[in-house]
Amino acid sequence: MIDIRLIREQVEEVIAKLATRQKDFSYLREVKAKDEEKRNLLIQVENLKKERNEKSKLVGQLKREQKDATEILASVAHIGDEIAELDEVVSRLDKEITFSLLMTPNILHESVPIGKDESENVEIRKYLTPTTFSFTPKAHYELGEKLDILDFERAAKITGSRFVVYKGLGARLERCLIAFMMDLHSKRHGYTEIIPPYIVNRESMTATGQLPKFEEDAFKLVNGNGDWFLNPTAEVPTINMYRNEVIDFGKLPIYHCSYTMAFRSEAGSAGRDTRGLIRTHQFNKVELIKLTSAETSYMELEKMLLDSEEVLKQLKLPYHVISLCSGDMGFGMAKTYDIEVWLPSQNTYREIGSISNAEDYQARRGNIKTKRDKDAKLEYVHTLNGSGLAVGRTLVAIMENYQQEDGSIKIPEVLIPYMGVDVIK
Repeated sequence: MIDIRLIREQVEEVIAKLATRQKDFSYLREVKAKDEEKRNLLIQVENLKKERNEKSKLVGQLKREQKDATEILASVAHIGDEIAELDEVVSRLDKEITFSLLMTPNILHESVPIGKDESENVEIRKYLTPTTFSFTPKAHYELGEKLDILDFERAAKITGSRFVVYKGLGARLERCLIAFMMDLHSKRHGYTEIIPPYIVNRESMTATGQLPKFEEDAFKLVNGNGDWFLNPTAEVPTINMYRNEVIDFGKLPIYHCSYTMAFRSEAGSAGRDTRGLIRTHQFNKVELIKLTSAETSYMELEKMLLDSEEVLKQLKLPYHVISLCSGDMGFGMAKTYDIEVWLPSQNTYREIGSISNAEDYQARRGNIKTKRDKDAKLEYVHTLNGSGLAVGRTLVAIMENYQQEDGSIKIPEVLIPYMGVDVIK
């Protein structure tokens, strides 16, 4: 959430910076006006309370002197009514201001390239050349169905479209990828492993920016607690472990690699990637989370990007890294890199991970602070999150890049100890 002080003091600058997201944020002028009105009303309330206290003292004095206090008592009662009316207006304004701020995205870092949409994202670097074949490569879903390791038809019978049943060595490959990623990040990169709840509450979804703006994208549970949601990404439960806490500054930065099953409604994606594993309602994901000090967060962002890339380097999969432009940036993020892996069947790179710095945006929403020493003021931490990676899409990339002409799939060398076989056939 944006600091209200920025809107009070620099509303035009804030509007201009946010406008690089290719949307209209002029409503923030109204937010500023409401904030001024609220603060003026609070001054009136304090003055009325002071007047009431003074008159109450006078009533006590008159009673001690056995004098008539009827008129003053009546005016005190009237003050109480005025305060109640003003408090109601203040409460309404506060709710309206808070809602507007919750619906306002993060201010972008100055290094984010300016652009209208994904077509203007900037490539940073490439790893390996795109895989080529002497035959026409098949899509992962064709390979998976022929090898009987992916079953979309039975998944649709069980639940509906955009689900899959992993079978045999397909199930093992998915499971081994989770173990490989968690091992890599915990043993080599120094992240603490986390397996959080798969169900999160409204406060958690609000803190990380999914609510209120993107409620239609979430799966809400209708039984039990009325404000429970299926986890959309490990970022939500992992960052919210620290909601409403003050973290010892000496413990920063905090590194977590978090495994969850994630659930998304894919609202607005009708007709896109309807076949296969690219866009499913349920998928496994290993997520990297960092909580840092303000001055180190961008250094930690670059390190997190390298940690995510290492997964694909170990698997020897071609990919490139892009810096998202202003028109393609996520709601709560100040800067984002995307890693896109090469998919031969589509003859293009597709997103397999996003690595982002939210700065203090999520920490402000979730009230996550730190204190440098006993005499220092409380300050908000910075939160970062990155895919480490999306497991299903990694499986897709392996299937397509390691496919053989006979329809079999070689296992990347680094995964053979996990799989116990070197080929799926």
